[in-house]
Amino acid sequence: MMGIARKLIKDIRKNKYIYIMAVPVLLFYIVFCYVPMGGMLISFQDYSPARGMLHSKWIGFQNFIDFFSSYQFPRLLGNTLLLSFYLIIFSFPAPLILALLINELGGKVFKKTVQTISYLPHFISLVVICGIIVDFTSSEGVINQILGVFGLTPVSFLMKPERFRPLFVVSDIWQHVGWGSIIYLAALSGIDQGLYEAAIIDGAGRFRQMISVTIPCLLPTITVLFIMRIGNIMSVGYEKVILLYNPTIYSTADIISTYIYRRGLLETNYGISTAVGSFNSIINFIFVWLANRLSGWLSENSLW
Repeated sequence: MMGIARKLIKDIRKNKYIYIMAVPVLLFYIVFCYVPMGGMLISFQDYSPARGMLHSKWIGFQNFIDFFSSYQFPRLLGNTLLLSFYLIIFSFPAPLILALLINELGGKVFKKTVQTISYLPHFISLVVICGIIVDFTSSEGVINQILGVFGLTPVSFLMKPERFRPLFVVSDIWQHVGWGSIIYLAALSGIDQGLYEAAIIDGAGRFRQMISVTIPCLLPTITVLFIMRIGNIMSVGYEKVILLYNPTIYSTADIISTYIYRRGLLETNYGISTAVGSFNSIINFIFVWLANRLSGWLSENSLW
């Protein structure tokens, strides 16, 4: 232990400015991520703000039992997993595909223009994005006006449970595909050009170069991003869901995160909302651990 301490002190003295730059980041995670974990104690209490966490009644696993035995639990779990599954299948590969397509563009000015346009939706406020979606998909919105030209009956998309998930996924791709492609474009710029030259000598065309050179070189980046995405499988963007859903489409739109919002903030039932949040975190941890082990076993690329 003394040897490790001496090495750490020596490294701090050698790279003191780097450690100083890291202090705000460490403080952020300590204050906003690790300290609040003490609040998980509320999961096992009939918590009352008036009595505080130290004096609230201890009820053990009753909050977890109430949630698991609720008639809403199968629906909430199914909606959350299904929506995450759709996002992984369709939204996760979209930035990679866009990056590969942009990489194939010839003109530098045109390439930069395409990149800039694809980034723009990411910087629009989520409230504005959801407002646009609500207006466009209403019975008198732009989409229904276009459908009316073809003689189709107008329909309010956000009042139909079966249309919520496709609408959510498509809008998510539109909003984040450009921003998500930045990491892949950075990784593409670091690929050794000698590999492409060797592939050309072997007679490989552009498509074969992409399959045999580009994608294998991007595999470590894809693996890390995929593991991180799996780690959030139970944490679908609840802010967007809350701004889009309504009681009419609860059967497909209501997820665990929105349930936590309603029970915790609207009904002030902090105990059960904290219990559900703890359940979410545990499941996310299990998924990211399994994904990391599976990735290390199959491709030797993993986070740890």
